[in-house]
Amino acid sequence: MLGTLLSACKMHKDLELGEQVAKVLEDRGQADSGTYVLLSQVYASFGKWKEAAQVRAKMKEAGMQKEPGCSSIEVNNEIHEFLLGDIRHPQKERIYKKLEELNRLLRLEGYRPEKEVVLQDIEDGEKEGALAIHSERLAICYGLISTEPGTTIRVMKNLRVCYDCHSVIKLIAKTTRRKIVVRDQNRFHHYENGACSCGDYW
Repeated sequence: MLGTLLSACKMHKDLELGEQVAKVLEDRGQADSGTYVLLSQVYASFGKWKEAAQVRAKMKEAGMQKEPGCSSIEVNNEIHEFLLGDIRHPQKERIYKKLEELNRLLRLEGYRPEKEVVLQDIEDGEKEGALAIHSERLAICYGLISTEPGTTIRVMKNLRVCYDCHSVIKLIAKTTRRKIVVRDQNRFHHYENGACSCGDYW
């Protein structure tokens, strides 16, 4: 529950409440790597790179590591796994071609990358590039090129879906007229016609 509240603090840009929620989680011994990542994203969304870096350092001192994002999709009774920027898949050229095609369509739909999700203090162009190759997007692109039109795409992700990917998947569902189900670390997200079952709170 508090994790969802912390997530909402980022969405609604409430830094003070976000800090308070993170402190409560720490005091209760319930803070995990996701807590620190979310808090650092709250700081990053305000351009507070020093504070974001301090949170990451604190996480490291506590012996916590951010688990690499991994998304999987089952197609024809075979599981396909993707990591950030994965180029291991035999269909990688078709996957990235579909990704480029979707990126063009999404911009026509008004999509603007939520660059504050990227915690590194790097140029905006680099941030956009890093967001575009998140594992769930690659899995969804594989699903789009490997299944019949109208087939529901189902993806499993080991971490919480980031805000930018959440927005992107809603638009992908709308533009491709597909139902997309993503099971992330917290819940099931059912995307259809540009909306998600979570109501944008997760």
